[in-house]
Amino acid sequence: MPLAAATADPWSAAARPGRTGVPPLMAAFVPAAALPTRRPPPVRAATSSAPAGGAARRRLPRPSRCAAPPAVAMTSTNPPPSDAPATAPAAEAAAAPSPPGAPAPTMVRVRRALLSVSDKTSLVGMATYLSENGVELLSTGGTAAALRAADLPVVDVADYTGFPEMLDGRVKTLHPKVHGGLLGIRDSADHVDAMAAADILPIDLVIVNLYPFGETVARGAPWAECVENVDIGGPAMVRAAAKNHSHVTVVTDVSQYAAVMNELADNDCSTGSRLRLRLAAEAYGAMAAYDAAVARRFHQQAGTAFPPVVTWAGALKQTLRYGENPHQAAAFYADVSGGGGSRGVASAEQIQGKELSYNNISDTDAAWALAAEFDPATDGPAAVVVKHANPCGVATGETAEAAFTRALACDPLSAFGGIIALNVAVDKAAAEAIAGLFAEVLIAPDVSGAAAEVLAKKKNLRVLLTGGLPPRDAAAGLLLKSVSGGFLLQGADTAVASSASVRVVTKRAPTDAEMRDLLFANRIVKHVKSNAILFARDGRAVGTGAGQMSRVDAARIAAWKAGETGREAGEAEGARTAGSVVASDAFFPFADGLVAVADAGATAVIQPGGSKRDAEVIAAADERGMAMVFCDFRTFKH
Repeated sequence: MPLAAATADPWSAAARPGRTGVPPLMAAFVPAAALPTRRPPPVRAATSSAPAGGAARRRLPRPSRCAAPPAVAMTSTNPPPSDAPATAPAAEAAAAPSPPGAPAPTMVRVRRALLSVSDKTSLVGMATYLSENGVELLSTGGTAAALRAADLPVVDVADYTGFPEMLDGRVKTLHPKVHGGLLGIRDSADHVDAMAAADILPIDLVIVNLYPFGETVARGAPWAECVENVDIGGPAMVRAAAKNHSHVTVVTDVSQYAAVMNELADNDCSTGSRLRLRLAAEAYGAMAAYDAAVARRFHQQAGTAFPPVVTWAGALKQTLRYGENPHQAAAFYADVSGGGGSRGVASAEQIQGKELSYNNISDTDAAWALAAEFDPATDGPAAVVVKHANPCGVATGETAEAAFTRALACDPLSAFGGIIALNVAVDKAAAEAIAGLFAEVLIAPDVSGAAAEVLAKKKNLRVLLTGGLPPRDAAAGLLLKSVSGGFLLQGADTAVASSASVRVVTKRAPTDAEMRDLLFANRIVKHVKSNAILFARDGRAVGTGAGQMSRVDAARIAAWKAGETGREAGEAEGARTAGSVVASDAFFPFADGLVAVADAGATAVIQPGGSKRDAEVIAAADERGMAMVFCDFRTFKH
């Protein structure tokens, strides 16, 4: 549809905006949205030439005001104050300018919008709404082409500025006529005069999302392609618009379109200061997240493990009812800075059940991390049951059902109300076994259709699907822990012992069966809070001593717990630990801990070694005919 002819320029020096009622601005922290994306210029050889010749300059028409929006039953995100008119009056454009330092207008009419996006979801619908309500459309490249294909009137930025895109598209919008239109203070006489003298028109709405840098890195693109996907013009426009949010509305994500259209519909094509402030905060968050991802990839390329300045960005995934305890506020964020790994709790799809709680999320993460230690191709199905961040049941089996049943038998009492994790898809048989236990969360790569029907009967059970296992290499993730005034950052604990890497330090070497159980137990014990001792036998944990201040107490508790569970199951006294193996997350500082596990019936031990009293501990093992191996790495967990 053709644009309405302009009758007067409301931004000339003779006609400057006034003000309506001014409610207090609502400052609030708004986390970064998922990284927005624009299409980057193609990666070209260094010899490529600049575009020849500039496009003919085209002036934008200047409408007097937006057309009245259609009647839409929507709720405003920023209702005007009781002492202000429901809509900004047309006469405000001709009112006297605000005195220096005066608050910005509450409502700002949108007359001109700049659109430059990579993610074109709902672009045509948003642009159509704007155009039909008299808003001029200014655009670039592929975005402009998409709008023209939809028969929408649009002016190319190059035509408006009189300066063509150049350097293979690296320079498109970096021009004073763009940034002056974004940064000009509309109720400053000096700014209005300067804009008029330079033939700069105000831009009231900016819709921009950035080159897909994060997606480019995630698919393993070459370094040169990653560099070309670092957006320059987009962030510059977003920052300019967000800084001038008193007068400019900035949109950085498709999810914001509805709120902006609601606002325009309810306020005669105007936006309120509360919405503009919130969108500006979200814009700065999105830019910070984008820059964090870029910085992380550049540091990886430079080989910098721990940069002098590190940035971390998260997108709000869920506001939680409360934190670890009811009196603590909490929220759940997904890492969008490229350092949080993949295929875990934050990226999982919840297909049923109640809303996740803080403790659900924390414990589910612990369970999933342990389940992911076991590769289905080599270890077979594995099941984990976690309670208060510690595993109370871990086992492998021929099937998912067998693995779960064996894991549950480790400590059925503690498993009540726990978290279940499997490293394979849940089939109907496994789902039926799981349905017999009251559990808070089930997390697995997938569930079969028949399993989903079984689990659906447990309406409160939260079921999370990850789509696969996380990567097992050292770059899989970083662990961040807050401390007073700062935080600690470390790589994930990916150390794994093997039969070839351990050292036999006793007279007797482990049997093949003992070695399999030792390596199995060693993978589990690093997921138990320190000090930790774990008994295992036949691919199943049978007793755990967690979080003790002394190692000998952890050993005694693990043996006692195995004995108690065995008695409750009707087993013979000491049957669970007889012939078992033991893993310790750190060295035995004295022989008493080793003696305690030997007295419980353990026949083999795996530990890091490194104590001043290693010789005493080895001698105690030899005296009892035990086999012991050193893995040479500690696995503390705090």
